[in-house]
Amino acid sequence: MPTFTKCKIDGLVIIEPSVFGDDRGFFMETYSKKVFTENGISVEFVQDNHSRSTKGVLRGLHFQKPPFAQDKLVRCTRGEVLDVAVDIRKDSPTFGQHEAVLLTEENKKMFFIPKGFAHAFLVLSDIADFQYKCSDFYNKESEGGLLYNDPELAIDWPKLDIDLILSDKDKLWPSLTEIKTNPIF
Repeated sequence: MPTFTKCKIDGLVIIEPSVFGDDRGFFMETYSKKVFTENGISVEFVQDNHSRSTKGVLRGLHFQKPPFAQDKLVRCTRGEVLDVAVDIRKDSPTFGQHEAVLLTEENKKMFFIPKGFAHAFLVLSDIADFQYKCSDFYNKESEGGLLYNDPELAIDWPKLDIDLILSDKDKLWPSLTEIKTNPIF
């Protein structure tokens, strides 16, 4: 049976699946609607995504604005990433706070991130495959983001032996102060 661990920020959950291994390899169940619902996550996932990135790639901090906001269930199936979720729910007592989780091919942990969070990951290994389930379909007009290195967030991104690689738009997202001024969730 997988272990569901609630994080200090309400809504965030780390899931450690049961892994059955022998000399042939391993087997694990990554998602069961029944088990997740029994553990407080009753989300209907409608889209699966898979990205491959190289060391130093930082993707995020992203979110989809309502009415296309997404719950996500994320995991790293090759390599390792530091995964970060920032609370941007305007009435939340933990607004602006974040949770960081190391997701690796070896630890097989998953991270559930509900609507109302900005999400990012930084690739720590030479290559990483990142897979995630979403509760709504991607909508380009609903794209939103938060500046990954905003000092107010105080995210302790690991120092790598190479420069971070970001998309142009990820370098230009607004700060937390701007999101506070124009709340989204």
